Amino acid sequence: MRPGPARAGPDDARALTMAHPFERLLLATEHSVYDGGAETLALALARAWALPLQAVLPVHGNPEFEAVAPQLAARADDQAAERRESLLAMARAQSLPLSVLTRHGPEVFETVVQVAREVGADLIVIRRRGRRGLLANLMVGEMVGKVVAQAPCSVLIAARGARLWQRGVLVGVHPEHPQMQAVERAAAIAAAGALPLHVLCVVEDLARHPQAEQVLAAALARARSACADARGAVRQGRPHEVLMQHARECGDDLLVLARGASGRFWSPGTAQKVAGLAECPVLVEVAAAA
Repeated sequence: MRPGPARAGPDDARALTMAHPFERLLLATEHSVYDGGAETLALALARAWALPLQAVLPVHGNPEFEAVAPQLAARADDQAAERRESLLAMARAQSLPLSVLTRHGPEVFETVVQVAREVGADLIVIRRRGRRGLLANLMVGEMVGKVVAQAPCSVLIAARGARLWQRGVLVGVHPEHPQMQAVERAAAIAAAGALPLHVLCVVEDLARHPQAEQVLAAALARARSACADARGAVRQGRPHEVLMQHARECGDDLLVLARGASGRFWSPGTAQKVAGLAECPVLVEVAAAA
């Protein structure tokens, strides 16, 4: 059994001044060494927002596997039970309520998405990458990418050392297909933590700068209805590079991007690259279906 992630400290659980932006948190974890950041972050959010936390512990398996290899299936069940108890003990140590659902399925991502729908989750907290191997060069793990693409709700992607944001929130806005729901969510998160919000519109072509300025103005107007300390800028360059650089310059430690209702990311590859390279958590906000 691996050691649990570090206990959330006072800074992680500092008082939030407004209503929390989410209501139903779901931690998706296999309780491996790769899940420590997601677990730490989910527990910190539950504490900060005074919310109960649910977790799904996916177990890879199916009836055929259980019939052909019952001993292996039984061993997997025993290991899952140990991981479940370890998770519960971690939450008890922090006096946080946690319910853990162990669910078998042939595909981990399908299990996570299904449970999110069943429990009505509005935020999934998940690791960035899992076991290293043939897919080690992926920015975001294959399973995580599929969860983000198919999730019915927002997904918070956490690297192994992730902690609760403390300095600022950056939201990226597409200059041609702006998702104002992501702006509103980012503003609510920033306001809840009394943090500054930075709205960034990135163009790859200077000719689109005037349009981007209009989009930015609309986004800032929407953001300031919830977060008075909202500022914005239009920058030119490769979206993921500009977003990362701007976050470093502003000291932001939460990045927010949008995913369309169809599963399409903010821009081809942008969300994956940002999530894969960022040192801080990345929230992928899922647009409501039209």
